[in-house]
Amino acid sequence: MLDRPLPSPTVVNRVRGIAKRATGEAVHWAWEAAVECAAIGPHSRRGRRFGAFGPNSVICFPTNTIFNEQFIHIGAATMIGPQVTLSAGMVPGQECISTPVVKIGDRCLIGKGSGIVGHFEISIGNDVWTGHHVYITDQNHDYRDVSKPVSQQSMPERPVTIGDGSWLGYGAVVLPGARIGKHVVIGANSVVSGEIPDFSVAVGSPARVVKRWEPGRGWHPVD
Repeated sequence: MLDRPLPSPTVVNRVRGIAKRATGEAVHWAWEAAVECAAIGPHSRRGRRFGAFGPNSVICFPTNTIFNEQFIHIGAATMIGPQVTLSAGMVPGQECISTPVVKIGDRCLIGKGSGIVGHFEISIGNDVWTGHHVYITDQNHDYRDVSKPVSQQSMPERPVTIGDGSWLGYGAVVLPGARIGKHVVIGANSVVSGEIPDFSVAVGSPARVVKRWEPGRGWHPVD
């Protein structure tokens, strides 16, 4: 039996390259298929758990934490990005005292990695978009009782509202009692705890209004 010559290093590297590219394409194809199949829509088994889930809306896969969906209402044509936390109440299975606890309007876009954690009332209007990693909650922890860990102390819930057509930049935090008006821009990494009037730009921690629009005057800076 004649010995066959070994393939040259060039041939071996070429074959390895072809195999690597083929494997990479297969992995990407499988992941894209999983993302599409595992997305939550109004007609999916998971989507039917929600109190309302409008047509053409989607929660992208993978999700982070979602529970007590029956107290969450999502409007039409809204996209909730991947790795989002979306919850009502403190723990899964809790019977909440209000409904909906979390309401997200039509044509909204909630950025990747964001968290919307409601206990009483979070109302997000229509056409509200957020950047990635935005956090919105209507309850916070207290710290004044030094005999208890902070994790075991909670403050009363205070409703949160975000008006139609507003934009929340990357990393913004919206705290209990915040009232964000219509057509408002919240700057990246800002912390909102109070009221931001309609047609405003607010930045900082705590967020303060730096620009407003008024009829006959247009947009102007605020001292």
